[in-house]
Amino acid sequence: MELKPALYLIPVNISDAPLEDAIPQGNLPVVKGIHHLIVENIRTARRFLKRWDRTFDIDSITFYELNGHTDLRSISSYLDPLRKGEPVGVMSEAGCPAVADPGSSVVEIAQREGLKVVPLVGPSSILMSLMASGFNGQGFAFNGYLPIDDKERNRAVRDLESTAGKRGQTQIFIETPYRNNRMVKFLSENLRGDTLLCVACDISDPEKESIITRKASAWKGMKYDYDKRPAIFLIHREGGGR
Repeated sequence: MELKPALYLIPVNISDAPLEDAIPQGNLPVVKGIHHLIVENIRTARRFLKRWDRTFDIDSITFYELNGHTDLRSISSYLDPLRKGEPVGVMSEAGCPAVADPGSSVVEIAQREGLKVVPLVGPSSILMSLMASGFNGQGFAFNGYLPIDDKERNRAVRDLESTAGKRGQTQIFIETPYRNNRMVKFLSENLRGDTLLCVACDISDPEKESIITRKASAWKGMKYDYDKRPAIFLIHREGGGR
């Protein structure tokens, strides 16, 4: 498949579900036409491509790593093939590139230079958790990670809760997986009792997926174990809009 020169944003599965259940088959011929891939980790990227299609010619691809250890001054050079008329791809470790993902930095450069950017369809745990929460899907905000310090975190949660009530805006955030249980406990103790809290865990996994919405007060008496599992947290105030 001959591709137009562009920066293609390539979604990756977010669970162990069969790839055909999560990634559109139309993405595969597109990716097979790309010989320059910007990825977070070369080893896991190669593993994903081989899982996707065992015939994938991995050796024909030049990989560029973009993660927390990457020298920011080198990122622009990753787009040199695109500047010369060759397609380039950006692939996340999980989910959609450039959303809560370091890939946004290279997309920013491409947009600034007027280079074409093409997002491919794929799973987003942020949107899928919002879909299943029962919360306002017309007004929402993704806030990334909350502060680690308890006082700062409490202040941040109060601000999000206030915004949820005043604007009717669903507030979405994440936590480092090994601290998920502590986050649920913190939220149940510091949110107003009638504030709604949704915890969406292992999204799209046919066996382990859990998406539960309850009032914060109800979470205090619940049994749960979300540690070391990918999770999304959402809060909403009833009467705050739909």
